[in-house]
Amino acid sequence: MSLPFPRAVVAGLLLVVGACGRSDTRSAAARPASTPGTPYVVVDTTVATMLDAAGTAEPIAEATLSTKLMGAVTAVLVHEGDAVAAGQLLVHLDARDLVARDSQVQAGIASARAVQHDAETQARRMRALFADSAATRAQLDAAETGLAQANAGLASAEAGAGELAATRAYADVRAPFGGVVTRRFVDPGAFAAPGTPLVTVQDDSRLRVSVNGAPDAMRGLRRGMHVAATIEDTTVSAVVEGVVPAAGNVYTLNAIVSNPARRLTAGGAASIAIPQGRRSAVLVPAAAIRREGDLTGVIVREPGGDELRWVRLGDVHGDFVEVTSGLRAGATIVVPPAAEVAAMVGGR
Repeated sequence: MSLPFPRAVVAGLLLVVGACGRSDTRSAAARPASTPGTPYVVVDTTVATMLDAAGTAEPIAEATLSTKLMGAVTAVLVHEGDAVAAGQLLVHLDARDLVARDSQVQAGIASARAVQHDAETQARRMRALFADSAATRAQLDAAETGLAQANAGLASAEAGAGELAATRAYADVRAPFGGVVTRRFVDPGAFAAPGTPLVTVQDDSRLRVSVNGAPDAMRGLRRGMHVAATIEDTTVSAVVEGVVPAAGNVYTLNAIVSNPARRLTAGGAASIAIPQGRRSAVLVPAAAIRREGDLTGVIVREPGGDELRWVRLGDVHGDFVEVTSGLRAGATIVVPPAAEVAAMVGGR
């Protein structure tokens, strides 16, 4: 014979059973779902320690051209940005007065040659007469002196012609090396005086990156070594040209960067990564990084489910990036599929 349960007891049991069912439902809903992607186990990696030294990238050669003449500019054959070859004519100055002087110089040379010819003839005659005892020593000496003076006069006239030719060359301003015209200071009709800047030519097919650092930081660098350099956010390879003392307890590192296509800007901000030994670091694939504004994180796979963990990033090493805090070796992270990575990148 069964005894009936009191109604209050039955109601209490039903409430307990219902509460348990709702708790299980909430736990299942709160459990994180598995993130699609490839698991990656984080390990400690040995990486090179680098010191980023800031500096500038300057052209390997630069010249501001002027003239020794004083005269009007008759032609400027280039504009800023034009590529020029070594020896190419850039600016021409009026040199008509030098042409007139050249006629005078040539006339002087002809006169000096005539005098020299007569003196030489006289000297030969006196030598013959002196040999036959038909002329005195004094007469021979006078003839020889006249010849020497005539020779000196001819040499002086010819030297004047050479000097004039060199001066006339300053009327044609030519490129001293191949490069690009970066400044044009004058236009046709302008008056040029000695030392007046006319054009600036820059050879930026190679750039020299110069940075300063402490002696300890520069130790171990040798001419010909390859180092990583950055010029205006572009990473390139540089060859060490030399390390020289600068003012105070500072050394200057010069490195050459090849720039044949002139993609890199001369005069731009630059830096060189100077090797400082090796250290242990935690690296993760760059594709695993998730970004939300200024925050960076990774999906960490835990026994209870995947979770987004915010981390602090360091240097980039190829396709990997260093995590300086927020993640330890041994953790498993999720690298999202390529399609999702493309969507993440496109949404930044």
